[in-house]
Amino acid sequence: MKALRNIKIISIIIMILPLAYMGFIWYLSSKPSDAVINTGLPFDRLLKECLHLIEFAVLYLLWVIAFTAVGRFSRQTNKLSAAISVLYAFADELHQYFIPCRSATITDLLKDTAGVVIAYLIIKNIRSRKIASGPSNTH
Repeated sequence: MKALRNIKIISIIIMILPLAYMGFIWYLSSKPSDAVINTGLPFDRLLKECLHLIEFAVLYLLWVIAFTAVGRFSRQTNKLSAAISVLYAFADELHQYFIPCRSATITDLLKDTAGVVIAYLIIKNIRSRKIASGPSNTH
């Protein structure tokens, strides 16, 4: 009984992770871009641009993990995870429009979306291979 209770607690924590990460993104978007990451290196701007791809791919993956943890991962929740992530990228850009020293750009939204799409296609491919191979043979 205690093990079942622990599993439920862990599942709840995992379900909260994408929401917490969304809050973290919101917080970072409220700060000037140099307030959090400022490497001082010549490729600092390039690094920050690449982070757009990663930032929302991570959000998508956290939703996938959350749905998987509660036994709800499916083709539909995979698409839902991607949609939530892209819509939040849009909300994040809109939020940045109202923040001094920040800007909202279609280019950033496209980079955010590209990160989600790449992660989505990887998960879709893995899931398709798993379904095609059937139950694993443990002999």
